[in-house]
Amino acid sequence: MGIDYGEKRIGIALSDPLLTFAYPFITLQNDSSFLVKLTKIIDEKKIVKVILGLPSERFNSSTELSKKVLKLKFEIEMKNKIEVILWDEEFSSAIAKEKVIESVTKKSKRRQKELLDRHSAAVILQEYLDAQ
Repeated sequence: MGIDYGEKRIGIALSDPLLTFAYPFITLQNDSSFLVKLTKIIDEKKIVKVILGLPSERFNSSTELSKKVLKLKFEIEMKNKIEVILWDEEFSSAIAKEKVIESVTKKSKRRQKELLDRHSAAVILQEYLDAQ
């Protein structure tokens, strides 16, 4: 499972059983019920590892967001007893935007931020899979 953390929405991506390719799955609201919903997905999909996007340290504005990502990593590990790997997400949004433009023909649908969030999660997960 790949996760693209955002303060409003969190994109989720999954991989095929052979761990060859990642695909966008769902976007969840970042609210008090997020961890419960995530745990349900982890259980239902029998997830064995989570790849969590970490904002690049090159930008000062990402420091606060990085702290929230590290907190989420700890919460996922404790609640699900699962390995969570941090992955640099520096270009994931830009790559995801290109993939959305390529794959979604309707301009009105391309503007949906939820679509970009789950595609960003797929980019993060795919980069991890390719590196293995």
